[in-house]
Amino acid sequence: MALWGNNDNLSVQSGATVSLNYATLEVQGTGTTFGTAGYAGTGSIIRFGIRNGDGFGGISTYFGDAVVVGVASTTSLTIGSTANLTGGAIGNTSFTVSECPKSTVLNSAYSQKTGVGGTTDRFVYGISTTGSQEAAGTAFETGVGWVGIQTYRDCEGQLRVKKEILVAMSGISTGNVPKFPDQK
Repeated sequence: MALWGNNDNLSVQSGATVSLNYATLEVQGTGTTFGTAGYAGTGSIIRFGIRNGDGFGGISTYFGDAVVVGVASTTSLTIGSTANLTGGAIGNTSFTVSECPKSTVLNSAYSQKTGVGGTTDRFVYGISTTGSQEAAGTAFETGVGWVGIQTYRDCEGQLRVKKEILVAMSGISTGNVPKFPDQK
């Protein structure tokens, strides 16, 4: 199992949803195809909810990331930890699947527990050449690869963006929802 891959948006069946049992770390899916080639499997990162805001109160449906440690069936998998999740109930929730670096899931710098409802938003994105070109000249300008991005408002209310390239690489397949750099 690799530490990261080159796909920031593995296939998810249209309309598929998941529910998480925090006590057992089991994820039950409806309309899912876990374990099937090209879909969520052992070692994948499952991202609960969809990031759909500016990072300052608009992340109402995003709960965080977890590493898939086992797949029991096409509708059942197990995650390794809930350390990067908000703690909010995850039931009948949309999701995406990524091959971002597994180390980011347990890194408190990218934990959703520290970013929700505050003035800081942190997330790891797979940035393709196209995404990098589209962000050129903006506050989100960066190189290609797996990039940790932190946004916050300074004491004067100005948007600030910090970027750290975690893995510099070309050939990343994206399909981010929403598309980079439009997600901020």
